[in-house]
Amino acid sequence: MRVPQQRAEKGSQKWIQDIINACPELLNDRIRQQVSSLSGREIIWRSPLTEDNFAEYRDTAFLKNIHLPELSNELNRFWPKNGPQWDALGKTADEKAFILVEAKANVLELISACGAKSEKSLSTISKSLAETQQWLNCQKPLIDWKSGFYQYANRLAHLYFLRKKARKEAYLIFLYFLADSTHIPTSQDAWDAALELMKKLMGLSKESLAGKIIDVFINIDEVEKLITDH
Repeated sequence: MRVPQQRAEKGSQKWIQDIINACPELLNDRIRQQVSSLSGREIIWRSPLTEDNFAEYRDTAFLKNIHLPELSNELNRFWPKNGPQWDALGKTADEKAFILVEAKANVLELISACGAKSEKSLSTISKSLAETQQWLNCQKPLIDWKSGFYQYANRLAHLYFLRKKARKEAYLIFLYFLADSTHIPTSQDAWDAALELMKKLMGLSKESLAGKIIDVFINIDEVEKLITDH
């Protein structure tokens, strides 16, 4: 599904729209600093683009957006409709690596629960989350992945789908904004504490996330300065 968006005026949606359309190299450089395999490779952002009504993509539409339509049937078996709606999607110019982005501007945005109602959907989700936990070598999660931090969990599952099941070079970027003056300013210390707790409750370790699931922190002052200079 393609979901057109308004020009956002606050929060993480505003800042991801600004970065992708006005200063993408700020994000590209931060990603390359942590993912050496992307060094020297051009990153092309596919959403949210000004000329595409800042549209965000989900379900098989996100695969088509990054030029992987051949995986649509497999994704439909892996996850029910109304899966993650991606804040940003990118790929390398050689179309061999794919980048999924989830952006947050305050700690409260980390909290979410599964809204699926049908038994069939819940069963599919539970099975895919269990496979993802095994792939990430989770150590006795202290919380059900369908509650509390479900949005984080289903993003991990879709990375698992691309990397393990579809055997694609894919990276999941969690982008955390610092000092968002438009909504709820959040410090680096606040993010660090919240993310450490979340990952501990989910049974995740640094080793299991390394190289494929990346935390990026950007102060909005950097974004505003680049836009002003531009």
